[in-house]
Amino acid sequence: MSTSVLERHAALVQAGELRPDADQVRAVSALAQVQAELEAVPARGNMIWRFLGRKPEPARGLYLWGGVGRGKSMLMDLFFDSVQIQHKRRAHFHEFMLDIHARLKAERVKEKGDPIPPIVAALADEARLLCFDEMVVNNMADAAIMSRLFSGLIAAGVTVVTTSNRRPDDLYKDGLNRQLFLPFIALVKESLDIITLDGPTDYRRDRLGSAKIWLVPNGPETTAALSNTFFRMTDYPPEDRAHVPAMELDVGGGRILHVPKALKGVAVFSFKRLCAEARGAADYLAIARRFHTVIMVGIPVLGPHNRNEAARFVTLIDALYEYRVKFLASADAEPDHLYPQGDGRFEFDRTVSRLMEMQSEDYLAEGHGPR
Repeated sequence: MSTSVLERHAALVQAGELRPDADQVRAVSALAQVQAELEAVPARGNMIWRFLGRKPEPARGLYLWGGVGRGKSMLMDLFFDSVQIQHKRRAHFHEFMLDIHARLKAERVKEKGDPIPPIVAALADEARLLCFDEMVVNNMADAAIMSRLFSGLIAAGVTVVTTSNRRPDDLYKDGLNRQLFLPFIALVKESLDIITLDGPTDYRRDRLGSAKIWLVPNGPETTAALSNTFFRMTDYPPEDRAHVPAMELDVGGGRILHVPKALKGVAVFSFKRLCAEARGAADYLAIARRFHTVIMVGIPVLGPHNRNEAARFVTLIDALYEYRVKFLASADAEPDHLYPQGDGRFEFDRTVSRLMEMQSEDYLAEGHGPR
């Protein structure tokens, strides 16, 4: 017997893990309704479907939007884990759209007409519940196809539940050829219930607490402190800490980046993995889009002796800053002494300025996403 997402949320509030929040209760109630409707529909191929002679009506989806740290991803966790149906899928929205473009490319090779309908049919066969984290649209390639793609999915009986930092009307705001995207906004308003989740508690900032953002010097103590911050931010059970999941991040061009630790939008890397290996802006932008927080250990003092590593570090910080990613690190020096002298010091000053700003309360309070 399944447990309602409403019951699980109430238990967390009672245990003191969450604070009473009217916005969250309203959102959880809506999610519980979607859960009940999804679970009330018999499994595919059930005799009832054939008896009725048609597919049952799909559950109406939800669009949860609000400021950073208000619990959107946490509620999505509870909802997705609670829903007891076989065909369901959860994805970060950026990764989902990368998958869509890969499918489009494969369909176009076949040269059999419009590639959207077969993709819709395949997705509808794979999942009748699609859950997305952080819906954001920042390129015309996505904007141009989203209306037809999601119209097809909803018509095929797929229930869509998504989170976003933006209200529907602000998606792809000021984007190139935005008129191509407006039908998608109309679709969201017509087909999904829009729930605002903007309560008083910033849980993400709350869980970061008074943790130091930049720790000096590198060593077991600073690594342990960052590890504790990671587990506090991700609410990971202490008994499972030896088995933190890794992930493979698609950075485009058929290339995959191994992320040693990744959980709930927080990623952990070593300086060597990201800056000593041959990496470029595409890799760092993929990281910045996917994770709201990046933790890096082992940053050395930089200079002409490790010029390539320093240049990659500059590019990484530019990408993280552009997407307002929270950056926690251990290093052998404070930011203003990280590149103390030599050729390239002048160019590094902007990175120092950004690293200092990224430790400020104003920056930490900003939502994840492009400026």
